[in-house]
Amino acid sequence: MAEARERTFIMVKPDGVQRGLVGKIIKRFESKGFKLVALKFTWPSEELLKKHYADLATKPFFPGLVKYMSSGPVVPMVWEGLNVVKTGRVMLGATNPADSAPGTIRGDLCIQVGRNIIHGSDSVESAKKEIGLWFTEKEVINWKPANEGWVYED
Repeated sequence: MAEARERTFIMVKPDGVQRGLVGKIIKRFESKGFKLVALKFTWPSEELLKKHYADLATKPFFPGLVKYMSSGPVVPMVWEGLNVVKTGRVMLGATNPADSAPGTIRGDLCIQVGRNIIHGSDSVESAKKEIGLWFTEKEVINWKPANEGWVYED
């Protein structure tokens, strides 16, 4: 089963941090059964954010996005589990909270796309890139929780 597990990059944005939603978001991923393997509390530089959002550099909203994301602390995390990238995106809900189903993070906790509280990798490839931008290899911890046998079948 270990070969089917993957990692994703999830980041609570400045609005989520300011609203005190970090714990609620972590709880959702833990309750689902995913394993937290890296976490930090940081105030990102515009340089880091420009690298992170490089694929959006040509979009008209890019300068505002970088300015907003560097306006306060964020909580970047790495989560591990079976199909965690795809499942994580479902848990987040649509980018626009107005299109997000109730029960999703954005559907339950936010209203506008410019304050959608959380980022999640959209593919395994982008997850690897994003994890590498935000964390060193030593900061991502390989460990086995005691409840793993109760989350995954052998």
